[in-house]
Amino acid sequence: MAKKSVIARQKKRERMVAKYAEKRKALKEAGDYDALDKLPRNASPVRLKNRCQLTGRPKGYMRDFGVCRVAFRKLALEGKIPGVRKASW
Repeated sequence: MAKKSVIARQKKRERMVAKYAEKRKALKEAGDYDALDKLPRNASPVRLKNRCQLTGRPKGYMRDFGVCRVAFRKLALEGKIPGVRKASW
């Protein structure tokens, strides 16, 4: 499990990206890069990191499900992810 402070920082960035999305889009279309530089750094979507929704783990993230590989395996074995089952051949 990731540290609570790291998870909180990520959520703060997500809120800031959502808050400034329209303003960033308008400034980019206008080509006003000086004003774009004056926005907070964390308002840029590039600074977001894909993290597991359950544990906050940054590595082994599965984009289709929004969780890391460890949490995915646990949920899949418990039958909590529809349409996913252990392979056998």
